[in-house]
Amino acid sequence: MSTRVDSVVEDPGLIEKRRNQIVAAATELFASQGFYKTTISEIAKKAGVSHGLVYLYVREKEDVLLLVLQQVVNAYAEEIPKAMEGVADPLDRLVRAIEAYCRVVDKHRAPTVLAYRSTKSLTPDRRELIQRRETETNNFITEAIRVCMEAGLIRKLNVDVLTYQIVLVAHGWALKSWYFKSRIGLEDYIADSLDIVLAGILTPAGKRRYADLR
Repeated sequence: MSTRVDSVVEDPGLIEKRRNQIVAAATELFASQGFYKTTISEIAKKAGVSHGLVYLYVREKEDVLLLVLQQVVNAYAEEIPKAMEGVADPLDRLVRAIEAYCRVVDKHRAPTVLAYRSTKSLTPDRRELIQRRETETNNFITEAIRVCMEAGLIRKLNVDVLTYQIVLVAHGWALKSWYFKSRIGLEDYIADSLDIVLAGILTPAGKRRYADLR
C-alpha cells in the first residue's frame, strides 16, 4: 500500500477543504468509538457529505486515519520552528519549543490520543512514515537540548531520554485531559511542567538564565 493518500479530484484547494471536513469528523468518531467500529458511512454523515463523495478524496478508512495522524505531526513541524524563529538564546529556544509542542497537543488532543491507540492499525509502511515524521519534529527539541548542553546550561545527560521525557510531558496534557481539564489550565500546566523538568537538568548557570527568562 502507498504511503500517499490519493484523490481522484485534481483541485488542491477543494481536496484540502473536503479532507479537513472528513478528518474533523473522523477524529471525533475514532476518539469516541474507536477506529475499527467506525464506518465510512458514519464519517460521511458526521462530515455532512455523501458516502460516495468521501471516496473521491480517500480510498479507504485507513487513508482517513493516516490523514488524522499526519495532521498532528505536520502541526508539530510547522509550529515548533515558528515558535523558535528569531530567538538566539539557547535556553529560550528550548523553552519555546516545549511550549509550542504543548500548545499543538492542546489543539489536537483527540488525534494525540489516537496516535497511541491506533497507529498500530496502519500498515507497516504507513506506521513507519508517521514514526519517522514524529522523530523529525522531535529533533527540534533534541537539537535545542544539545545546544544548551554545549553552552553549559544543561547537565550532560542522555539526550534521547530527555527528549522523550519532554515529549511525554507534552502528550500527558492530552492523555490525561480527563484529569487536568477541571484542575489546571494549559498555560499553568506548561509553566509547572517546565519548572519540574528543568529543575533536574539545569546547571547553576542554566538556573540563573531560566530565572531571567521567567
